[in-house]
Amino acid sequence: MNIHFSKMHGLGNDFVVIDAINQALELSPEQVRFIADRRFGVGCDQLLLVERPQMAAAEFRYRIFNADGGEVEQCGNGARCFARFVVDRGLTTSRRIPVETAAGMIVLELEDNQQVTVNMGVPVLEPARLPFEAAEQAAAYALDVEGQVYSIAAVSMGNPHAVLRVDDVDQAPVEVLGPKIERHPRFPSRVNVGFMQIVQEDAIKLRVYERGAGETLACGTGACAAVVAGQVQGWLDKDKATKVSLPGGELVIRWQGKNSPLYMTGPATHVFEGQIEL
Repeated sequence: MNIHFSKMHGLGNDFVVIDAINQALELSPEQVRFIADRRFGVGCDQLLLVERPQMAAAEFRYRIFNADGGEVEQCGNGARCFARFVVDRGLTTSRRIPVETAAGMIVLELEDNQQVTVNMGVPVLEPARLPFEAAEQAAAYALDVEGQVYSIAAVSMGNPHAVLRVDDVDQAPVEVLGPKIERHPRFPSRVNVGFMQIVQEDAIKLRVYERGAGETLACGTGACAAVVAGQVQGWLDKDKATKVSLPGGELVIRWQGKNSPLYMTGPATHVFEGQIEL
């Protein structure tokens, strides 16, 4: 069968986006891996499906598959691309779009400057809900990795994140330490790993090793989790929007603290249209 798709990216975090409303589609993990392959397929960090909602309050259902074929709960950069896709393809005339995900409802809003703001919901800090094995909730946890102990924050933005503070993000051991923490036994569903450098009270630099994808140029939920971790530990000012500089570009994150929803603003870019035979 021939599948029509759009190639998009959010700050270099790239996606294959597929309309599964107007074409019948059910992808196997093997097919996802084929599409995501950068040599034999289209190539992407994640594949996004646009489906009809199952929840009455949503306009669409948003499904996310990592390059390894596994389905995950949330992707912030993908959410911004999802919003641009459904508007540009004429699937909605809304500027404020409630969307169903595996992690619950999120709301996407197109700004006048072509940026997209996503209400990512209230961050989750309770270890059992990430899931993360810990006796009780804390701002930071000691994590033993092959005899070396690291201080991490544990946050869920609909998907689990471990966030470490580093002095210099450019020198951080992302490719070595990232996969070790990703598969640490205290994270039974694996985890995304953020390496955060505090620049000032409203600015950070960040690199993220994503679960099932490796290091990407940007991670929207990772940026959100890093800001939450920085605020909870007193490094960032909750009364200011935080600029997050990632290898692929910048996001702006606003969070007013406990029990408040978090808002992420950034770009979404269309690259090309195509079709692929499966």
